[in-house]
Amino acid sequence: MHFSIPETETRAGDGGAAAYVAYNIHVNGVLHCRVRYSQLLGLHEQLRKEYGANVVPAFPPKKIFTLTPAEVEQRREQLEKYMQAVRQDPMLGGSETFNSFLRKAQQETQQIPTEEVVLEVLLSNGQKVKVTILTSDQTEDVLEAVASKLDLPDDLVGYFSLFLVRETKDGAFSFVRKLQEFELPYVSVTSLHNPEFQIILRKSYWDSAYDDDVMEHRVGLNLLYAQTVSDIEHGWIVVNKEQHRQLKSLQEKVSKKEFIRLAQTLKYYGYLKFDPCVTDFPEKGCHVVVSAGNNELNFQVRLPNEQIKEGSFKVTRMRCWRVTSSVPMSNGPSGSSPGKSEVKLELAFEYLMSKDRLQWVTITSPQAIMLSICLQSMVDELMVKKSGGSIRKDSPDASREPMAKLSSKLTSVSLRGISHSSSANDVGANDFHGNYAFEGIGDEDL
Repeated sequence: MHFSIPETETRAGDGGAAAYVAYNIHVNGVLHCRVRYSQLLGLHEQLRKEYGANVVPAFPPKKIFTLTPAEVEQRREQLEKYMQAVRQDPMLGGSETFNSFLRKAQQETQQIPTEEVVLEVLLSNGQKVKVTILTSDQTEDVLEAVASKLDLPDDLVGYFSLFLVRETKDGAFSFVRKLQEFELPYVSVTSLHNPEFQIILRKSYWDSAYDDDVMEHRVGLNLLYAQTVSDIEHGWIVVNKEQHRQLKSLQEKVSKKEFIRLAQTLKYYGYLKFDPCVTDFPEKGCHVVVSAGNNELNFQVRLPNEQIKEGSFKVTRMRCWRVTSSVPMSNGPSGSSPGKSEVKLELAFEYLMSKDRLQWVTITSPQAIMLSICLQSMVDELMVKKSGGSIRKDSPDASREPMAKLSSKLTSVSLRGISHSSSANDVGANDFHGNYAFEGIGDEDL
């Protein structure tokens, strides 16, 4: 989640008698909601009441006199740091108080009344599932409505998520983000005012061993099969001529399980492929295609001499990572070009290149947030598996809870809205996410 307050607005007060400052909260560079200082103070007081003053971060103090422009900017920075600190705290950031505040503010800002609507959700094969929901329904409600319409069993719902995607010219999809619990899916997609943005249902786990659970049920098998066929058609999974012939034969026989079993053996099965972007590894300015899967980030790098090199970075060898943003000064009206992000996003991770050498690697991409969510969910899945947990919704094992909750949000990764690029070498204590999976690394992993 890219959570920032990059700009403010001065708006007429009630009855036009006074003016007040409105703070624009952005997610991935897109306006999510607009709030006043008094509203954020109300949220702060409610969190203090529920969790105690020693848990909730300090809130920017009230001022007696009207703020100068410099003081308005200072308060904006303080409020941004406060909201990020709350969001990064697993307890506060995952609380219903915090998330319902953001959902209500989103609905009020976008001026979409609560009413019954039909929302179209795509499946990987292009089929559209129409669900009747309320505009105020949160992500989990919409996911359950889609699962119910498809007759997907309750215990398999946890294996899938809703993603906001943008359709590309070749008919494929560019992933914007996994829909979060602090937003209303209908409001999120309609407020973009762009038919290229859609919501799609996909599996949300990384270990292909979980495919066995999903394939136990007819609907789960069909969803997984459709996603696998789509990934092959779009070139996300690498297939040679003989494998293509075998897959086509299995398709003709409608042997879906056998088709998936064969696909599981192919390169990049289960990976999420990202749009071409730029990296500083092995040298600055290299164009790269990044794919996430199999507990790693795979790089296909085009070097300045046009040579292509491929390599992978294991999540277990990432000591920490962070996302930073450069927010240019806005010249246009606030909230303009809602579908276009002016924010430059970077994902940087510190990687154990060899036993005694750590090195920062940076990816500059509009999808940096999605990349970091992938890293976080890979770590969550590793930790849940290590503890013997499950991702089945009906699992009695309480250790599945981190998988269901943490993988759907970015609670621990620090995301800063800043007015200039920051160096990956300048890492403060609050600017990065320590990787718990890294702590268990052994010599055999080196």
